[in-house]
Amino acid sequence: MQVNHRILRLVVAFMVGIVVAVGSYQWITDTERSAKRKQEEAVVFASRDILRAYVGETDLEISDPVERIRDAGKVYLFPTADGWELSGHYRRPGEKRWHAFLMAVAYDASLIRLSVQDTEPNLLEKAAQDPRFSTSD
Repeated sequence: MQVNHRILRLVVAFMVGIVVAVGSYQWITDTERSAKRKQEEAVVFASRDILRAYVGETDLEISDPVERIRDAGKVYLFPTADGWELSGHYRRPGEKRWHAFLMAVAYDASLIRLSVQDTEPNLLEKAAQDPRFSTSD
């Protein structure tokens, strides 16, 4: 028995098309995925405000999970038992060096702990007064 490859190709192409269409529809209509993304973005935006308040600069250039700058390095955001942990980098206007930070944030977007790799005198003073904040070089 000889197989007609032209018909077999059409059947395979049709089946692959159906699988791709169903998968795309499920991906697009998944509301849980978009809700999780909104929650993650809200955590990152709240962490930016916290970081700016501690560093004391409003014009910081920040590399975080929402807006990653490849030259700064890797960034992370992941859930923990207490809330969220995220890492990123920042630099002040006119600086070339990126300063890394690691932040733990509760589910209500309140700060649990913040650690920065920056030894500016103002930050060292804040770290001595606030147990949730630490600095290193």
